[in-house]
Amino acid sequence: MSVTGVLFSTRLLWLWSLLIVWLLMPQALAQDVSITALFKPDSSHPHLNQFKNTTPPSGYCQLYPGQCEEHKTFSLQVPIRFESTQAIPANHASPRQGATITVPAQWRELSVRHESGAVEQVRMRITGVGSKYVTEDVRTLTGDTNADSRNAHYRLWGTSWVNAPSPCLDSGVGYYYPTSYGFFWKTPAQAACNKQARFDVPWLRYEHLDFSYELVTPNPLGMLAGHYTGSLTYTVGPNGDFDFGDVMLPSSPVLTMNFNLDVQHTLKVDIPPGGEKVQLVPAGGWQGWLQAGRKPVRLFRDQTFNISASSRFKMFLQCSISDGRVCFMADRDSMLSAPLKVSVSLPGGFTDSAGRPVQRQELVTESGAVTFQPGHYVDRKPGTLHFELEKPDHFFLPGAPKQYFGGVTVIWDSEV
Repeated sequence: MSVTGVLFSTRLLWLWSLLIVWLLMPQALAQDVSITALFKPDSSHPHLNQFKNTTPPSGYCQLYPGQCEEHKTFSLQVPIRFESTQAIPANHASPRQGATITVPAQWRELSVRHESGAVEQVRMRITGVGSKYVTEDVRTLTGDTNADSRNAHYRLWGTSWVNAPSPCLDSGVGYYYPTSYGFFWKTPAQAACNKQARFDVPWLRYEHLDFSYELVTPNPLGMLAGHYTGSLTYTVGPNGDFDFGDVMLPSSPVLTMNFNLDVQHTLKVDIPPGGEKVQLVPAGGWQGWLQAGRKPVRLFRDQTFNISASSRFKMFLQCSISDGRVCFMADRDSMLSAPLKVSVSLPGGFTDSAGRPVQRQELVTESGAVTFQPGHYVDRKPGTLHFELEKPDHFFLPGAPKQYFGGVTVIWDSEV
């Protein structure tokens, strides 16, 4: 019984140790990379409503920035190394026994989430791949130690690694030494790009993983200000998203892209000095009333303002005298009152919730707040607040007081 107990305990310890190793391996081997983008309105380009990729480039685009700027792509280099598990035989029949590369060139979609819980969609695809392969001196492998290393690389694979195998496309750049070759290929399709060795290659290593990518980000004008985060995970290894064949095994089985989109909206309203004091007057002034006793049929005032906005916002009123929906004006003694109509006209570029231009849109208290959406960044354009007393004849009775009051606060609120 004691011997059995010892054996049983030892076996449990072995299984427990194996379980710990298995649980820890994915965390230790996982490779993460951060991708950041920023939207901040630019008054010099108000119609450029796009995120700017703020991810520091590494790899191909860091070495050849002009190439990436021309094609509007970005690249990153991650320390995922690929090592051959066996020799690569000359003229191998299966491409998967040699140098073959497949990357996820098709669009993938991921969700990014705001702190409030709002969700938007981002799309990504891999547009290029590269690395630096390392092996023994290629002049020795091809049997001509006096050859130029460039020609030896060519003889080893039957073609230069600056020339991408179909369906991959050349990037036009590459560098080499007797024991290594740096390359980068464009990947317009999700299909294998194969190189066949013409001589035995006892071992091969890819020093790192370079890739270029393209992003499609949401329309920032419809997004909330703040940070959106999300992630997209690719598998790496045989038959994975990044597939380098059956011989070349990666140091990490997964590659996770962590996204952080920063939205910095602008909502600014400038009212001219004195614009906070609105005096309602009849058309043509008070002369008709003072000289001829003609009651004004309309008391109004238009107040201009300048607005800058890059996201939707809502407008509503706060009133010193209100029925819960509209504002009122009254005299101080008899409290004779009449409703005050407040409306707004916004400059071109803004629409209401139905997609119509904003002309004399009536404003009421917060329960009836109305929302407006810019079609592009509107930078310091003029709008108008319209104030009108709806029943002015109430105030022109014999012996009626001459001053009336009412406080109205107009609110532009970006928290929609």
